[in-house]
Amino acid sequence: MLEHGGDIGAAAAHYGIPTEQWLDISTGINPLGWPVPVLLPETWSRLPQDDDGLIETARRYYGSENLLPVAGSQAAIQVLPRLRGRARVGVFTPTYAEHARAWAAAAHEVVPLAATAIENTLDMLDVLVLANPNNPTGEAFDRETLLEWHARLAARGGWLVVDEAFMDATPECSLASEAQRGGLIVLRSLGKFFGLAGARVGFVLAAPALLATLCEQIGPWTVSGPAHAVARAALADRIWQEAARPRLRQAAARLSDLLARHGLRPVGGTALFQWAPMPQARSLHDALAHQGILTRLFTDPTGLRLGLPGVEAEWQRLEAALTAARRAVA
Repeated sequence: MLEHGGDIGAAAAHYGIPTEQWLDISTGINPLGWPVPVLLPETWSRLPQDDDGLIETARRYYGSENLLPVAGSQAAIQVLPRLRGRARVGVFTPTYAEHARAWAAAAHEVVPLAATAIENTLDMLDVLVLANPNNPTGEAFDRETLLEWHARLAARGGWLVVDEAFMDATPECSLASEAQRGGLIVLRSLGKFFGLAGARVGFVLAAPALLATLCEQIGPWTVSGPAHAVARAALADRIWQEAARPRLRQAAARLSDLLARHGLRPVGGTALFQWAPMPQARSLHDALAHQGILTRLFTDPTGLRLGLPGVEAEWQRLEAALTAARRAVA
């Protein structure tokens, strides 16, 4: 299994700090997520229903008629490579590592690509996979460029796969409303912006024929009944969404300023995390972990991704820990 953020159990065992004493900023998940209500008892005892309003609510939220609920976008990442014959797949790198792994596991040729190489390589690809905004660097691609790349791929029967897991804070930049175009596949998730990673709810937005094939491959009841109920309510809660977006942007600016004041100026990020490449990333990651603060360490390129603290006490704890960690590393 590839390494991902959020493994507090392993960190607790390695550093000898009880799980309840950790501040986890390794995942990029909203620490002040959508407030989940108590669910009706029958939510747990009935099979998930396709006509319970989730799909209609999701269509309104994403602005697309063509979507399929899945058990987190990871479920689609695993299956999509099995829907094509052997292909040459460009994967924008660095990004969420499960993309390249899934395409390679399905016997496709995977070509890692820097952003500057995409334009000149595109006409030699069958599929282009990227995250927008990117994880972990925060790099963003504009809609016009993506649609032009899609048109070039689709003209040859190719695909553009866009992972928009961190898009909800900037919905105006999404390609969700264009998902009826053949060969365009958009992945969305409730894990990050809504803070509902444990619910395992995502959506694939694509042309109807591809969604039908994907649905057959995934099978029935991929999203649990309780997850249906929570996702439906969260996607419908426009008041919470409109309040969360500026709050997250302000928190991201605060985190960027905090890191810069400690000599760790970020070079990219989103409303939910900041990306700080540095040669001493492993040492700083370890120094923070010894204080019960978990960050996401990357080794290629070398850097740290730091998510948002939640309440004020967590912000103060992070600032004190950075001061001590920088002193220890120096």
